[in-house]
Amino acid sequence: MGVARYILNETSYFGIGSRENLATEVKARGYRKALLVSDKVLESCGVLDKVKKVLDEANIPYDIYVDIKQNPTVKNCKDGLVAFNKAEADFIVAVGGGSVIDTAKAIAITKNNPEFEDIKSLEGVAPTHTKCVPIIALPTTCGTAAEVTINYVITLEDENRKIVCVDPKDIPLVAIVDAELMLTMPNRTIAATGMDALTHAIEGYITKGAHIISDMFELKAVELIAKHLRGAVANKNLEDMEGMSIAQYIAGMGFSNVGLGIVHSMAHPLGAVYDIPHGVANALLLPTVMEFNMSACLDKYGDIAKAMGVDTTGMSKERAAQAAVDAVKKLAIDVGIPQTLRELNIPKEGLPKLSKDALADVCTGGNPKAVTLEDIEKLYNKVY
Repeated sequence: MGVARYILNETSYFGIGSRENLATEVKARGYRKALLVSDKVLESCGVLDKVKKVLDEANIPYDIYVDIKQNPTVKNCKDGLVAFNKAEADFIVAVGGGSVIDTAKAIAITKNNPEFEDIKSLEGVAPTHTKCVPIIALPTTCGTAAEVTINYVITLEDENRKIVCVDPKDIPLVAIVDAELMLTMPNRTIAATGMDALTHAIEGYITKGAHIISDMFELKAVELIAKHLRGAVANKNLEDMEGMSIAQYIAGMGFSNVGLGIVHSMAHPLGAVYDIPHGVANALLLPTVMEFNMSACLDKYGDIAKAMGVDTTGMSKERAAQAAVDAVKKLAIDVGIPQTLRELNIPKEGLPKLSKDALADVCTGGNPKAVTLEDIEKLYNKVY
């Protein structure tokens, strides 16, 4: 089975209203002032106010930084570091989805490792020497699990590509997973982020680095997503939203420690070049890439089918594996995910650059089946 390393939050809270524990944690740890990192959408729709209320009632001072794009850039990170220094803060409260929490990680790691302030040098596994500024993360989407991962993704504007940064020193110290903070998400965002979580779970389950512990997390995440995502998208009831909030965290516990595959490799340049939301890109690509990888993981696809609610009794391995792909595709269609790159207005002449960037992506090495540039371009064409 080999040696495995697992890095998770020091402390995590789950449940409706668990955001109230933010003040308790800050006081217990003796922190003085926060930089509250979020985005303008969450500020305008009142989600940020729910967290500000907790800080205000506990008399915890903070400054606010909300200038973050949905695919965060180097500039967003550098401006955030300026805001952190100007605030004279000693910790970060990150309220948002993956874009916000990823930006918070970049701010926090560069604050304590100033030689990496260019951000680009953080690509891959950077040799940072000091743990990041403390982060308390409160996710507002049900997909990215950025609050429990050691990864973050930043767009290099001048190169039109995303870099994936992997650093055990950047994980948030505390995660507070409160489904009430997710209720203002538009249905399309619940669908996209929920399918992002499913992609994490499936790729984390079949990646080359998969391990018995991560397998446990990922299969449970698949089961919860299959059970709760449709209801969360349809009516945002608290039971389904809470189910999704936990599912995405569990998926993150696994993939953060074992890696992903080429669904993510191919989704990253779609976000960098065309600003496609990450969850939409993942969801669109997932069934097609699953078919490509099927021969390398027949048994595991059978497990995925069962976790998706398929009765595989009497099925051959091949039929059960195809049933897993079909169940994933049906879920994506049921929650309104676009099914072609044409629907996203991606120009066909852009596919060669996307393919080149995807092949070079750090996630490619974890794919269970070896891939070539030609393979990736064929996959993009298949979903065009």
